[in-house]
Amino acid sequence: MARLSVVGDTRDSARDRLAAHIVADEDRGLLRFLTCGSVDDGKSTLIGRLLYDSQLVFEDQLKNVQKESQRPNSSLGTEIDLSLLVDGLQAEREQGITIDVAYRYFSTPRRKFIVADTPGHVQYTRNMATGASNCDFGVLLIDARQGVLTQTRRHACILSLLGITKVALAVNKMDLIDFDQDRFQAIVNDFTAFAAPLGFDSIEAIPVSALKGDNVTTPSAHMHWYHGPTLLGHLETVEAGHNRESSPFRFPVQWVNRPHLDFRGVSGTVAGGSIKTGDEVVIHPTGKRVHIARIVTADGDLEYAQEGDAVTLTFAEEVDASRGDVLTTPDAEPSVADQLAAKIIWFDEESMLPGRTYTIRCGTQTSTATVSSLKYKLNVDNLDHVAGKTLEMNEVGLCNLSMTKPLVFDPYGDSTETGSFILVDRFTNATVAAGMIEFGLRRATNVKWQELSVDKASRAGLKEQKPCVLWFTGLSGSGKSTIANALERRLHAFGRHTYMLDGDNIRHGLNKDLGFTDADRVENIRRVAETARLFVDAGLIVMVSFISPFRSERRMARELVGEDEFIEVYVDTPLEVCEARDPKGLYRKARAGLIKNFTGIDSAYERPESPELDLDTTEVSPDELADRILAELRRRHVV
Repeated sequence: MARLSVVGDTRDSARDRLAAHIVADEDRGLLRFLTCGSVDDGKSTLIGRLLYDSQLVFEDQLKNVQKESQRPNSSLGTEIDLSLLVDGLQAEREQGITIDVAYRYFSTPRRKFIVADTPGHVQYTRNMATGASNCDFGVLLIDARQGVLTQTRRHACILSLLGITKVALAVNKMDLIDFDQDRFQAIVNDFTAFAAPLGFDSIEAIPVSALKGDNVTTPSAHMHWYHGPTLLGHLETVEAGHNRESSPFRFPVQWVNRPHLDFRGVSGTVAGGSIKTGDEVVIHPTGKRVHIARIVTADGDLEYAQEGDAVTLTFAEEVDASRGDVLTTPDAEPSVADQLAAKIIWFDEESMLPGRTYTIRCGTQTSTATVSSLKYKLNVDNLDHVAGKTLEMNEVGLCNLSMTKPLVFDPYGDSTETGSFILVDRFTNATVAAGMIEFGLRRATNVKWQELSVDKASRAGLKEQKPCVLWFTGLSGSGKSTIANALERRLHAFGRHTYMLDGDNIRHGLNKDLGFTDADRVENIRRVAETARLFVDAGLIVMVSFISPFRSERRMARELVGEDEFIEVYVDTPLEVCEARDPKGLYRKARAGLIKNFTGIDSAYERPESPELDLDTTEVSPDELADRILAELRRRHVV
């Protein structure tokens, strides 16, 4: 069994100290904090110093780190690379950088801590944001030689966005600038001037040398001009976090617990506040009211549960609740809306595109969300609001989102649990963004669906046909419009009620304000899909002829109508054939650099994976292909 070891101390005394720490843990508060900053500011070394000086390093771990360090030192025998106590991944050790978030536990007689060591590299900003979301306090490191850098500012912005209101500004590597007070003060002035609009409640500036130990756990002998606390001393005394008792009760239902017919409860973790048996609660979004009959755990029933407790609640009344519902008390109800404003940190290498649909996950709730607009981007260098259409990787912006079903939420400033969400790519399942909810949009509550007496079935019955969308997709020049036009002639001859939405024609009117960037292409298809949905609701057979290069938008269009009302028709013509045809001369212009973002040349086309119809135009005429589609419509009883 591994034992604690501290240089110059006995194993037994180290064990005694650990035992004393464990006993004292019950009487001390817990501080969750993270270290962040730019690359090579010394975050891992700082945490290694805290662990080492707190005498909580296991003997076998210390020996391994000493062996890897391989640097002679007269006082220790081996001067250890303290960062190796934290950087546990092989890739981190090989590259000398932090990649993932590393969590470490340590304690002192005054407090216990969970510290997150977060990466400094720009490409790992998502990991830093993840680590910060679980913390109450931030230690922001700055290399005294480099001063305040862009990544320093970005991390400060993320700390503020995630509700961390108290930070320690650790100006590290003071030994490399000869402990210069003027340089330290200049860095502090630079950062505090930048951070003033971020709304931090307190910023404690501390000059440190993580490598040498100055002002980390003990006062420095080299900086007599500094009279503030050590970093550890500040961590032991700072008040951070929130009052559990003052938080409103929030209980996201994770699953329905029904082990047998005589028991039914809802299970989850209390996300805020507290509850006791007999209390009345409201089930959102339905608004049904019930009373708590029992609070059940594996160790027996409780009379009382508070934030962080994993429990099963049973109701006195026979009322159903399901995963994604949120239980609250009647006096502190959350907001419910299908449109909201939120600040978003974009993680993905592919840009955020307004109009594209993503999966939104807020607690146990899941829905489909569209970023309807980007209000502004945040310039992390000066905190200016910058106009833009998309968010690139690691950028922050304020966005409006629209969901397919109402979301139960609180503003992030009131509850981090019910006020935060992630966006997930619907094809790759990759997490592409994290969001902090600001407020619900007023139009989400003011705009209601109007009840109509005549519905889709009535309109279609009058026309004696089954409405649907035939979505023609393919490269420019593939023959989409030619085939769709031939099909509409046949349907019209049979007395069917149709309409054709053609890409070029729509850009003369409805979409005349859109260009050909990826963002504009997404919005182009979103508008057309909504228009096609209205035509289907009117009982028509509608042909949509658009390049529609992205699978995500074609999937969004499919989901707007009924399951059997969307037929994807892939006009599968190779690029070289389309380019040889070039009926409008567009390929020649694109090859000459006169047209930018041309699909197939310098903009991607994503082939359909399983279209209902795959048409090869290289050997079959448009009329024959139109007849093939007509036969498919008859098979489906559309005509």
